[in-house]
Amino acid sequence: MVSDDGVARGKAIQRRTGKTFHLATRLLPERVREATYVLYAFFRVADEVVDDAEGVPPAEQRAELERLRAAALGEEPTDDPVLAAFADLRERHDIDDADVNTFVDAMLTDVTKDRYETFAELRAYMDGSAAAVGRMMTSVMDPEHPERARPHATALGEAFQLSNFLRDVREDIVERDRIYLPRETLDEYDISEADLRRFEVSDEFRRAMERELRRTEALYREGVAGIEYLPTDCQLPVLVAAVLYADHHRLIRERDYDVLSETPSLGTLRKLLLVARTRWHWQWNRDPETVFRRVSAVPEVPADPDPDHDRTHSTRGIGRRLLRGAVEGLRRLT
Repeated sequence: MVSDDGVARGKAIQRRTGKTFHLATRLLPERVREATYVLYAFFRVADEVVDDAEGVPPAEQRAELERLRAAALGEEPTDDPVLAAFADLRERHDIDDADVNTFVDAMLTDVTKDRYETFAELRAYMDGSAAAVGRMMTSVMDPEHPERARPHATALGEAFQLSNFLRDVREDIVERDRIYLPRETLDEYDISEADLRRFEVSDEFRRAMERELRRTEALYREGVAGIEYLPTDCQLPVLVAAVLYADHHRLIRERDYDVLSETPSLGTLRKLLLVARTRWHWQWNRDPETVFRRVSAVPEVPADPDPDHDRTHSTRGIGRRLLRGAVEGLRRLT
């Protein structure tokens, strides 16, 4: 059984280090909310092994992550309430050991890797650091058809993390000497690492950022399209989280793509306004995609559709809405 102490510590960690996610978590039903506190705490504890590791040798970081892995998988006893709570949660909700391993492996990658050549390489890293997190959250929510929900949860987890990467370009360079913008994108727009380190926002940097924003927004659309597969009492909170994270894109564009002079941050009033707007629209239309289009900063159709994948998704969304309209019409006739 997950201990009250583990839940309380998880909640405290989330409130302190993940204010945006904490706001959305509070909307979840209790059965999922408390589990989410535990999940988040485990993710954060592992993340801090490498993010707050100044002066700690890589070998010690790796050893600590392996200790966390063993405790999380129930292979070694632990007196850490966060790890003990996660291990209990993993068993209760049948969280796949492969997702736990993939997550820890991504944290191990952060010990020594701080640059990514291609988006494909970055996405492989995010399969552990973000997508596996989405899949574990899906297991906790326990949807009726998890096989339908998981691919969308994967996309949404990636979208959240990419928004963080785009928001935190300066912070990642200054505090961690990491650059998550793929080198292929930087090369495409003739941006050097030295350019980034000067923290000057050039026209080339603006175009590169817009390119990555559009890529991320395609993942938001894909992720939000799967919210309908989640339990009814979990749909609004996940939708709210998507709206809040995506609003960083509005901030970035309003600042003319300047994420180099300081890190853009959503204010509390703005977050509360977005929560209220999302809930209001949800009262009138329980279709996540429709509400997301009306409330979020993500444009319905990208100005320059990147992949055929996005056009395919748009067509699928139109087909789904037409089908819903036909069903509603039949209900009115009967």
